[in-house]
Amino acid sequence: MAEYPLYSEKIIGVSGKRTQASAFGAWGLRLAAITYLVVFVAVPVLVVNVEGFRGGLDLFWNSLTRPAALNAIWLTVWTAAVMAIINVIMGTMTAYALVHYRFPGKELLNSLVDLPFAIPTLVTGVMLVLLYGPQTAIGGFFDEQLGFRIIFAPPGIVMTLLFVGYPFVIRAVQPVLMTLEANQEEAAQTLGASGWYTFRRVIFPAIHPAVMTGGLLSFARSLGEFGSVLIVAGNIPMKTQVATVYLYGQVEAGNMQAASAISVVLLLVAFIITISIDLVESRRHA
Repeated sequence: MAEYPLYSEKIIGVSGKRTQASAFGAWGLRLAAITYLVVFVAVPVLVVNVEGFRGGLDLFWNSLTRPAALNAIWLTVWTAAVMAIINVIMGTMTAYALVHYRFPGKELLNSLVDLPFAIPTLVTGVMLVLLYGPQTAIGGFFDEQLGFRIIFAPPGIVMTLLFVGYPFVIRAVQPVLMTLEANQEEAAQTLGASGWYTFRRVIFPAIHPAVMTGGLLSFARSLGEFGSVLIVAGNIPMKTQVATVYLYGQVEAGNMQAASAISVVLLLVAFIITISIDLVESRRHA
């Protein structure tokens, strides 16, 4: 009987050592994650902001208010906004079709949705130039017969961003549609509701946070697009030069102040979008 207390003490000692080791492991994991985040995210963001404001607010403001800089920022924002609106509509429709309908080639289409994630952006630009460039039948028809240029013009930028941002809305909405109970939609249709009314009053209220998340993600992705836009837009100042291409030109010219100022603006927009996505996601989970 005297051996049992000693045995219990040994068990408690081993358990205590395991608990202590687990605590050290948890703190080590946290430290590694925080260190990685600080070194590769926080520090670069801080350096860009410091460099952008190094010359003072006057120099920062002058760098932003140059006509070429303002035009590049405005072109980036409005083309990304147009792309996001179109992708929200078409992406939601595509996700709905992939979830609710069966048709030949459905699996292939579902796989093709992720293709823009894998294709290098320069290849995307080359594909669009080969398809819609002025030397092609399609591009030549629009340019000569309708006076509407696609490549080396804002429409080409929007088309490029549509291709790049297409998967975001679909992959955000599709899982939510898959979790919806079919009996709600069937009950609405049984009561005489049309397909559009059922979608608007039953389905869309459940998926609209995911739709907003996908739209914001595609918009944020478009702000940083460089390679494909550089090829498709042609880098024409005051006409087709977007913010990232303008930034690259300032770096090549050695004007790091102007490049940093544009970077600060893009970072601010990206930060606002990130916070908006977090708010939408928190509402969706709630």
